[in-house]
Amino acid sequence: MTYPAKGYGTYGPDPWQQTSWDARAAGNFIGGGMGSGLIVFALLSGATGAALAVLLLAGLALVGLGLFCVSLELGRPLRALNVFRNPRTSWMAREAWTSVLLVPATLAAAAGIPGVAWLALALALAFVHCQARLLQAAKGIAAWREPMLRPLLVTTGLVEGGGLLLLATLGPIRVPTSLVVLLGVLVLARWTLWRLYRRRVDAKLAPRAAAALDRAGRVLLLAGTLVPLASLAVVAVTEMSGLVLPAVALGGLAATAAGAYLKLVLVTRAGFNQGFSLPHLPVRGTRS
Repeated sequence: MTYPAKGYGTYGPDPWQQTSWDARAAGNFIGGGMGSGLIVFALLSGATGAALAVLLLAGLALVGLGLFCVSLELGRPLRALNVFRNPRTSWMAREAWTSVLLVPATLAAAAGIPGVAWLALALALAFVHCQARLLQAAKGIAAWREPMLRPLLVTTGLVEGGGLLLLATLGPIRVPTSLVVLLGVLVLARWTLWRLYRRRVDAKLAPRAAAALDRAGRVLLLAGTLVPLASLAVVAVTEMSGLVLPAVALGGLAATAAGAYLKLVLVTRAGFNQGFSLPHLPVRGTRS
């Protein structure tokens, strides 16, 4: 039996769905992962000048959009600066401080200042890592506390960024073959990590959480894995002509959208608390 808890849905021995983080919180993981991944892939793409600047600014805009989604969730937005407290113990604080460093480093790289590109790349990787640790630190949620979630979210963010870079091939950007191969490897790695993650959390999930993750898994397989791999195969065996570019962009869009949907499901639909564990109940009139 479960009982109503004001502001928190229900509580009791059965798992209940958390309501503290909603689609706005998911927006932080979606925007932050996409933006960080795009910054990484843009800096690895060999793009220069205005093309590189546009990619980097787009990545920063996505990171900023994700952080803005978090601010919308705050009951008292004026207290948002409190997020910078306790970086020694809080992954949310570490994420915030990393974003503060990421912005000027990426802007400097976009301006073509020598020697800062690798710093921006390292900070983008650190940012998506902080996001993965932030979600996995919620030990009361069975779908989140699994350690395999960390590499899954980091890889998903990189795939999303690579997918956005493929979308940019419709413009003046040309993706080197080495980066196409890297993206293909990451797509396969994401699917492998997903299967490992799903297998390890299976026995711990509430039925509704398991059903939501299974739906997300089907989307990840079809749209997030098979379509991008088919698109990347086209790139590998043909020249990137005008006829091929739309197929490449479609693969990138599918890879990115599937990752975003997976994060949305993880945060909003699979976030079930484990419930109370009461293996021994006191009995009145006897010693416990």
